[in-house]
Amino acid sequence: MSLPIIKVENLSHKYTVQWAIKNIDFQINESGIYGLLGSNGAGKSTIMNIVCGVLKPTNGEIFIKGINMREDPIEAKKYIGFLPQQPPLLPELNIQEYLEHCANLRRIPSNKVAEAVDEVLEKCTISNYRKRLIKNLSGGFQQRVGIAQAIIHKPDLVVLDEPTNGLDPNQTIEIRGLIKEIAKERTILISTHILSEVQVTCDHIKMIEEGKMVFSGTVGEFDNYIVPDTIFVSLAEAPALSELEKIPGVIQALHLEGSGYRVKFADAEEAIENIVKSSVTNNWKLNEIRVEKSSMDTIFAELSKK
Repeated sequence: MSLPIIKVENLSHKYTVQWAIKNIDFQINESGIYGLLGSNGAGKSTIMNIVCGVLKPTNGEIFIKGINMREDPIEAKKYIGFLPQQPPLLPELNIQEYLEHCANLRRIPSNKVAEAVDEVLEKCTISNYRKRLIKNLSGGFQQRVGIAQAIIHKPDLVVLDEPTNGLDPNQTIEIRGLIKEIAKERTILISTHILSEVQVTCDHIKMIEEGKMVFSGTVGEFDNYIVPDTIFVSLAEAPALSELEKIPGVIQALHLEGSGYRVKFADAEEAIENIVKSSVTNNWKLNEIRVEKSSMDTIFAELSKK
């Protein structure tokens, strides 16, 4: 039986008197994309930094391919590629110079550096920009360079801390696609506080809240906790809230910006059917109606009961 790619045992860490994480245990045995999900301040970055050997834990052990990070960090780190929240870029270098520097740091043999650089430039689709100064790149391209440095030595485990943070929607879609492409060859652990990010990107989810692991399983298993919560309605000819609240199946209505409303319901199907009928009857000019899923706070509340 092969060794786990990563094994975390009884991991705890505190800054001064505050525990950031407490008694975290998990193990990853196979390739795929694993999402570390949690709200800001939940402890995700602390776990990432400890896993990658950047931070020494107060208690607990990390094993990478069976190698104890505390006892032999240099050997363990050979199997890890890391992109922290702030990409470790050198803005005055061009992309090629920077990646050559990273290849040397990763002790890639000098006669293999050019090949390694060309390979990650191609993988991250930045070959045509190799002579561009990093400081002149957009946020999305800087993130691609950050990912390139994390995979240049072909690690078994790639750790990406909030990889789409601060990117616009198009850049986010591109980076998600790149992550999925990289995952065909290696294991990826990403952290995020965005629920939709793990749903569209990851195969497995590990949810951290208040420094504790509250869920570990597949995306399908996690989706069991995501239930219809409210209905979003957009009406061009806006009625009074009292009119919406008279509709059978509607419990409460809240006016949002512009033509939007958020509706709480007793029964989603009944409420939607009657809202559509009322809109036609009263000429409210319905533009959009959809069920909204539960927020992370709601899911956390549900998981905390387990």
